Amino acid sequence: MKTKYRPKITSASRPLTFEVEALNEHGEALPTPIAGENPLTLYVDKREVVTLMTLGQAPEALAIGYLRNQRLVRSIDEIAEVQVDWETDSVAITTRKPTPAAARKMKARMKKRTVTTGCGQGTMFGDLMEEIDTLKLRDDVRLSEETLYALLDAVRRHETIYKSAGAVHGCALASSSAEILNFVEDVGRHNAVDAIAGQMWLDRVDGSDKIFYTTGRLTSEMVIKSAQMRIPFLVSRSGLTQMGFEIANRVGITMIGRAVNKHYLLFTGRQRFVKTAMATMLA
Repeated sequence: MKTKYRPKITSASRPLTFEVEALNEHGEALPTPIAGENPLTLYVDKREVVTLMTLGQAPEALAIGYLRNQRLVRSIDEIAEVQVDWETDSVAITTRKPTPAAARKMKARMKKRTVTTGCGQGTMFGDLMEEIDTLKLRDDVRLSEETLYALLDAVRRHETIYKSAGAVHGCALASSSAEILNFVEDVGRHNAVDAIAGQMWLDRVDGSDKIFYTTGRLTSEMVIKSAQMRIPFLVSRSGLTQMGFEIANRVGITMIGRAVNKHYLLFTGRQRFVKTAMATMLA
């Protein structure tokens, strides 16, 4: 049986927190954990693409996911190697068949940038709305209210850097039964979603029946990235923007905001959401 292709990658996670001394309101000196923050310059076939500020939890997956979500690389099969070097604060990605035509295409995409509301990133290459109408999400999957509550409880119980040091956003990929499959934190919410996107590519995970959770607000870019991963359910403890709402409606994603404990607001994709009382009657 042929093994699925996987690029050669390093495993170069950085220390995620550092301890410094701070004075509290009583003037007492307390050892206090703070989140790490590191510049990471991304190169593709020796061409500089972008410098990301990152916690450094999953730098290889972050780099792969960044290229995926910016549509600079179309498939994990195009990537031969991902090498992170923290001495030079860089990650070098080598594609399997670099050609002058591919280099010209990437250069053309990089010329057009859209400044977004993202923290820690804030730029998308190419047309922000490109290919939106080609994204098709499954409409035969459902998210019950009970599963949503189970997910929110699982996220709440998850041990996080935010609990000890703050200053980070978290994203989780969950199964249809609310099992957390991957949880990533970073100094910017877009880094966290990109790292999950990259890991999904590496592990060949199909997003078509998965749930994506984020602590950050639901902007247009977050909706587009979720749709590009073919994930039909997007949940956040925060709110959303007008463009995020409009694009969610356009691609048909089920978007839930302000989701904390037993509270939530269902904004779009209502046909996939099942209230607990209705689920009980159907059973």
